[in-house]
Amino acid sequence: MLASERKIMKILVTGGAGFIGSAVIRHIIENTQDSVVNVDKLTYAGNLESLKEVATNHRYAFEQVDICNATEMDRVFEAHKPDAVMHLAAESHVDRSIDGPAAFIETNIIGTYVLLEAARKYWNDLEQNLKSSFRFHHISTDEVYGDLEGPEDLFTEETPYAPSSPYSASKASSDHLVRAWLRTYGFPTVVTNCSNNYGPYHFPEKLVPLVILNALEGKALPIYGKGDQIRDWLYVEDHARALYKVATEGKIGETYNIGGHNEKQNLEVVHTICDLLEELVSTNRHSREGGSPQGFKGLITYVQDRPGHDIRYAIDAQKIEKELGWTPEETFESGIRKTVEWYLKNTEWTSHVQSGEYQQWVDKNYSQRTD
Repeated sequence: MLASERKIMKILVTGGAGFIGSAVIRHIIENTQDSVVNVDKLTYAGNLESLKEVATNHRYAFEQVDICNATEMDRVFEAHKPDAVMHLAAESHVDRSIDGPAAFIETNIIGTYVLLEAARKYWNDLEQNLKSSFRFHHISTDEVYGDLEGPEDLFTEETPYAPSSPYSASKASSDHLVRAWLRTYGFPTVVTNCSNNYGPYHFPEKLVPLVILNALEGKALPIYGKGDQIRDWLYVEDHARALYKVATEGKIGETYNIGGHNEKQNLEVVHTICDLLEELVSTNRHSREGGSPQGFKGLITYVQDRPGHDIRYAIDAQKIEKELGWTPEETFESGIRKTVEWYLKNTEWTSHVQSGEYQQWVDKNYSQRTD
């Protein structure tokens, strides 16, 4: 259905205070007439400051609810009566899943099941016209596909699942549940699998924000193994546009892969960030101009690789381009510059998210692996 032909919608977004979820909500409120109900438990990575610019908009509502709580989810559906669901709530960090997989099983599998059942119960009671237009959009990851073998291979929507970590296994399980609810109950679902996201408001346990913030403070820039792992990098605001397009125009029962067409080795990503910081904060005492002989690159520290670390992920995003007309607007070079500039301008946001709990986790995770 074309955007011009459909009615204004109310979209329930789970995990809306997270990195990708908040980008989706900002996109919807700032670029459409639709309204949003943000359902988020507000765990360590959920941050309402990421939604400060839309929080007072009359088309935005927030519910602090755990998707594993069936009673509360039933209440949310009844109170807000959404026209669609975009399910982004998930535990999402591979390292944390290795250290403590239980939370990933609980949120990503059990939580998805509870949400599916709450949504199905609500959907079953809708009038026929509302029932036929309703959809449940499940947002997932390319990590469910496992590791690519050949240097030219790409993940397609038909690639078999072969998850390597507790995180990717939990997401694969949730993907299967969503497709089973369509097959078994006729529940109108659509699934997307994306490549590595980066951009503003990213919680600093992930590579890009961790490197930016550590470099500014003269801390080690930890690189797993040799840093030769290859990822396809997708700017989060490009991803948000794609997700909204799938939620509103995607075909029920389909899967769409979303990628940035930007394959880079992790070490290359870190070098690019260091070069940008040399340009943008040349007077920082850890830069070459600021007095450090090797500059920010001198902070790079190689640490023991994570168990089961996949070498290469890369997305074939032809389907979403051909069927829905989506392509990324940002190259890696333009997106990473915007990202570094954002972190330099938003020190208040970063200082608030760098809590004691986060610092303790970083210290524990990386100090144990230093060579």
